[in-house]
Amino acid sequence: MPTVGERIRDIRLDLDLNQDQLAEQAGLSKGFLSDVENNKRNIGSENLLKIANVLGASVDYLLRGETSEMVTAQPTIIPPELSQAAEELELSYAATVELLEAHRSVIARRSNKGLRTFSVDDWKKLHDAIKKVFG
Repeated sequence: MPTVGERIRDIRLDLDLNQDQLAEQAGLSKGFLSDVENNKRNIGSENLLKIANVLGASVDYLLRGETSEMVTAQPTIIPPELSQAAEELELSYAATVELLEAHRSVIARRSNKGLRTFSVDDWKKLHDAIKKVFG
């Protein structure tokens, strides 16, 4: 059974990306990516999410390989409220996308009933909560 690193490498090669390109786009070092792909290092959830976003793959697929479908890379649409909160919090683009993905992950586990649009303050509170939990 392929490992997480092997699945990352396979998708990277399918997308005609070299390690330098994937590492740069994910905000990681090439050495770290090489170690992960060669099963010399484990990867944490934050870095796995970064790689999954660049590859257009689900974290579930990278971890377990159980899903055969890969998400086609689509542009990330950042809501204006999140954009404003990110600017006020001085978040990088990568950190902003991670916050958006965390929000989507939480919402995916809940019913769509009664969902509302997040305000700037809601985004800031979510950022603070994630920061407290994950550092």
